[in-house]
Amino acid sequence: MLDKQLMEILACPKCKGEVEYNQSKDALVCDSCKLAYPVRDDIPVMLIDEAETLEA
Repeated sequence: MLDKQLMEILACPKCKGEVEYNQSKDALVCDSCKLAYPVRDDIPVMLIDEAETLEA
């Protein structure tokens, strides 16, 4: 689980919007961009190139 303070400051690198942790995907999800940023070893990888597109 990611630190609560870290979650408060993280933003989507593409739209600068809010991201939410999705435990089943182990990723930070941006609903606006429909992107999921992976979390590896409890470290969020906030790179657009590493994000996966969410299906509609």
